Amino acid sequence: MFSGSLVALITPFKNGKVDEKRLVDLIEWHLRSGTHGIVPCGTTGESATLSHEEHTQVIKLVVEVVKKRVPVVAGTGSNSTAEAIRLTREAQEVGADGALMISPYYNRPTQEGIYQHYRAVAHAVPGFPIVFYNIPGRTGSNIEPSTMAHLAEIENIVGVKEAAGSIDQVLNIVSACGDKLGILSGEDSLTFSMMSLGGKGVISTVANVVPREMADLATAGLAKQWDRAAQMQLQLLPLIRVLFIETNPIPLKTALALMGKCELELRLPLVPMADANLAKLKTVLKEYRLID
Repeated sequence: MFSGSLVALITPFKNGKVDEKRLVDLIEWHLRSGTHGIVPCGTTGESATLSHEEHTQVIKLVVEVVKKRVPVVAGTGSNSTAEAIRLTREAQEVGADGALMISPYYNRPTQEGIYQHYRAVAHAVPGFPIVFYNIPGRTGSNIEPSTMAHLAEIENIVGVKEAAGSIDQVLNIVSACGDKLGILSGEDSLTFSMMSLGGKGVISTVANVVPREMADLATAGLAKQWDRAAQMQLQLLPLIRVLFIETNPIPLKTALALMGKCELELRLPLVPMADANLAKLKTVLKEYRLID
C-alpha cells in the first residue's frame, strides 16, 4: 500500500512553536522533488517533545497541504495502548492515509504484549492502514518475525518499518510473512539491501536533505534496476553516515538550517552538535554541494 521514499519529516520550530510556514515550504519542496509519501510526527519529527495539541496540529496541516497528492502516514505510536489509540483515531479523523506506530518503548512488553498492543489499536480504527515500527535501539525490544507474521493476519496492519539493523532479520521476515506485509527500510543505509530482498521502499531520514536522490533510489529499486540502485546507495553513504553522527534529528536539523530550510531549533533534551561533529557535517554537505 505504501511504497517508494517516504520522508520521516522534521518538525520545524521557531521561538518555541511549530513553524507552520517552514513546514508548508518543506512539504511543497518534497512534492516537487518526487517524494512518494510524507510521514509527520515520527522520531525525526521530535514527536516525543510535541504536546498532544501540536501533534494533531502538525498532522492536520500536513494533510491539508498535501491534498492527497501522496499518502500521509502519521506517527501515532506510544508505549501506552490507550494513548496510541487516541492518537491514531485523531490522525484518521483529520484525514491521514495511515499510521506509523513505534513498538511500545521503555515498558518492554513480551511478544504477546506487542501483538495485543497493535491488535487493540487496529481494532479501534477498522479500515485504517497501520505500519508498525521495529527499532530495538530505541524501544529496548525486538519484534520477532513470528510476531510480525501474526500481526500480518490483521486486516488493516499493512506493513513494517524495519530498523533492527539486521539483514538476517529481514530474511526471516520475508520468510515468515511473504507478501502479506509490506517491508519498508527504517535505515537509509540498508534501503538497497532490503529492497533487493522484496522491500517496498524506505521511511527515510536522509530524504529530508536529498529528497530527489532518495526518491530516485527507491524508484530504481521498485523497477528492479539493481545496478543503478546499488550505485545510488553507495553515492549516498557518506551523507547518510554523517547525518547520524549524533542522535537523530540533531545533525539533520543542523544540515537543513545550514541549507536555509528551517531554523536551528531543537527541544530539550536534544542540544546543538559538538563543534568537531559540526565541522564534519559541513565538510560533507559541501562535498554534496548542498551548502557553499
